[in-house]
Amino acid sequence: MRPFHPEFILTAFVQIIPYLWVTIATMIGTVVFGSLIGLILARANIRRGFVSRVLAQAYIYITRCIPSIVMLFIVYYGLPELMLGFGIDLNNMNKGFFVIVTFSILFSANMAEVFRSAYETIDKGQREAALCAGLSEWQAFYRIVLPQCIVVALPNFTNALVNLMKEGSLSYTIGLIDVMGKGQLMIGQNFGSYSLETYLALTVIYWGLTVIMEKGFGGLEERISKRKKLAAAS
Repeated sequence: MRPFHPEFILTAFVQIIPYLWVTIATMIGTVVFGSLIGLILARANIRRGFVSRVLAQAYIYITRCIPSIVMLFIVYYGLPELMLGFGIDLNNMNKGFFVIVTFSILFSANMAEVFRSAYETIDKGQREAALCAGLSEWQAFYRIVLPQCIVVALPNFTNALVNLMKEGSLSYTIGLIDVMGKGQLMIGQNFGSYSLETYLALTVIYWGLTVIMEKGFGGLEERISKRKKLAAAS
C-alpha cells in the first residue's frame, strides 16, 4: 500500500481552490432562484385558496422525496429532451445551468417551509395593528412582519445553505468542474493515488465554507436582533 503523503494535501488544496468560484457561483444562482420559487410556494401555502395550497404542498412533498442525485440526472438528461419538443436545444448549455436548475427546484421546497414557518410564528395582531394605524398592506409587511421573519428564518436558512453546499458536491457526476469535480479529476489523473490527501484537502475547503456561512449569518442574525430590540426600546 502506498504511504500517506501529508505534504500533498497542500498541493491538492492549491490546485483545487481556484475552482471555488464555480461552487460559489452555482450556490448563489441556486439561492436566488430557489428563494424566489420558495417565496411563491410559501405564499400559495399560506393563502386560503384550496387549489394553490394543494399544488404547493404537492410540489414540496414530491420534491423533498426525490434524492438530489436522481433529480440532477432527471434534469440533466430529461430537460434537453423536453425542450427539444419546443424547438429549444439545450445540449450545448453549460453544465452549471443544469446544476442551478436542479438545486433551485430542491432548494425552493426547503425555502418554502422556512418562509412559511417564519411567517406563521409572527403574531397576526401586529399586522392588524399596523393596518389600523394607517399603514398599507405592503408597509405593514415590510416594516413590521418582514424584519421579524428574517430573524426567525435565518437559522433554518443557514442550515439549508450548508446542506445545499454539501449536496452541490454531486455536481461532478455530470461533469461540472467545481472544487469536488477538480478533486475527482486530480484523483483520476493520478490513477487513484493521493486519494486520501485530496479528500482531506476537500474537507478543509468545505469545512472553511461552512464556518464562514455559519459565522456570517450568525453575526447577521445577532445584529438584526439588536436593532429590533433598540427599535422596540425607543
